[in-house]
Amino acid sequence: MLATQRQELILAAVREHGAARVSDLVVELGVSDMTIRRDIAELARAGLVRRVHGGAVAPEGTRASDEPGFDVKVEHSGPQKAAIAHAAHADLEPGQTVALSAGSTTYRLAELIAQDAGLRPFTVVTNGLRIADALHRAVAPHGLEVVLTGGVRTPSDALVGRVADASLGLLRVDRAFLGVHGLDESGLTTPNLAEAATDRALMGRAAATTVLADHTKWGVVGLAKIADLDEVDLVVMDDEAPAAARRLLTDRLQTVAAASSPDDTAPDATTPDDTAAPGNTADLRPATQEHPA
Repeated sequence: MLATQRQELILAAVREHGAARVSDLVVELGVSDMTIRRDIAELARAGLVRRVHGGAVAPEGTRASDEPGFDVKVEHSGPQKAAIAHAAHADLEPGQTVALSAGSTTYRLAELIAQDAGLRPFTVVTNGLRIADALHRAVAPHGLEVVLTGGVRTPSDALVGRVADASLGLLRVDRAFLGVHGLDESGLTTPNLAEAATDRALMGRAAATTVLADHTKWGVVGLAKIADLDEVDLVVMDDEAPAAARRLLTDRLQTVAAASSPDDTAPDATTPDDTAAPGNTADLRPATQEHPA
């Protein structure tokens, strides 16, 4: 295969998914990782892609319908995602069964669960391959049960589709923690139609749903709608969330939390409002809300 042909395929993958990983391209194209890296460098020099650690992403200014890969997403807003994960983790209790959707912020929460022997026994249901890996590598795995759905893999390492949806239909969890691509007054969205359906299936099996979204997700609208805001019990955002977003979410949900610093392991519960000081964390126990069994 000529270099130009490889580069066309790499560019097509980036345009379709928003990102392409070197490891995946090596397998798909049957060449060395050095060859792929040279091809990506050529495309980057032409301004067609942007080089990142482990692969390539679409240049700045891409559409919200583009879906970057996990390795790209996990590097964005790292401190904010860590703060959100710590806030969510602080309210978990031993013996719970929770569901974690695939995503970089829920992955951060999974890392905390994996390291917390005090939560045992504890059960996690997930459609995220990276999340399952993090939990299986737990420092103290005894008493930690991990249930991984089947399904078709997406660029963000989520398992989606009919198999994933059917397996979720057999389960019941105390709480679902959902990562999203976009969040605004109309609800939660993602670029992937199948992932939206699987996220809805996950929400339908939970007694309560918490959305974990850093401030960069506000105002982003993906192709596929996951749910309306009134289907969510709690949104946890970092303290860089716009005041307008905090105000709207508080009005619509009555429960919105601004995550404190990741170093704060025991934040005080507060009642959030538009004047709340940055760094305060609301009580994460959601208000009572009925969900279909």
